[in-house]
Amino acid sequence: MTTRRTIRTDIAPDPLVLVVDDDDGMRSALQRLLTRGGLAVDAYATGEQFLAAARFDRPGCIVLDVGMPQMSGLEVQALLKRRGVMLPVVFLTGSADIPIAVAAMREGAVDFIEKPFENDDLVLRVRAAIEHDQRSRRRQHERTAIIKRLEKVTPREREVMELVVTGKTSKQIARDLGASHRTVEIHRARLMEKMEAATLADLVRMHLLLRGDETDA
Repeated sequence: MTTRRTIRTDIAPDPLVLVVDDDDGMRSALQRLLTRGGLAVDAYATGEQFLAAARFDRPGCIVLDVGMPQMSGLEVQALLKRRGVMLPVVFLTGSADIPIAVAAMREGAVDFIEKPFENDDLVLRVRAAIEHDQRSRRRQHERTAIIKRLEKVTPREREVMELVVTGKTSKQIARDLGASHRTVEIHRARLMEKMEAATLADLVRMHLLLRGDETDA
């Protein structure tokens, strides 16, 4: 008798750190250090090799050297943004490259680490970048779910929501929309049910998330 195994597809893969550094010794040292820290690592010697071969569908982060000779870290970062890759980038930089690293932060990098670095500090900061990615993915997952709920909301209920989240009462909303207080109360109750919002605070948070205004906790 053959036993059929059920394969779960809802389990998120373990985080992966993508290391890009042209210095063979540094690249090997980073791979050993992060592996000892319990992290999965893929390492690449050039930006070109990284962009051609790396997979960006797993959670994690990118550890990227600024001063590579053929394609610089900033050029790699720009191409990642153009491709829509959302993995957080941690730049490795020498002291002479700090102004460049600051520019990279303005373009969306989450951190830069100056060489030489403390091993434990680097691992902690890479883990912080991974946590940043995990929070971003959770927010995106929640935002997708909220958008699906919003599809059930009528145009009038959407008008009520836009006023509710500003703190207006049902009486004030009724005056603004030229509707009765009772009608607004019905719209509000249906809105809360469709959006699966237990409280007004839940609805406000969903609204902020849809607008992209919610910050990290």
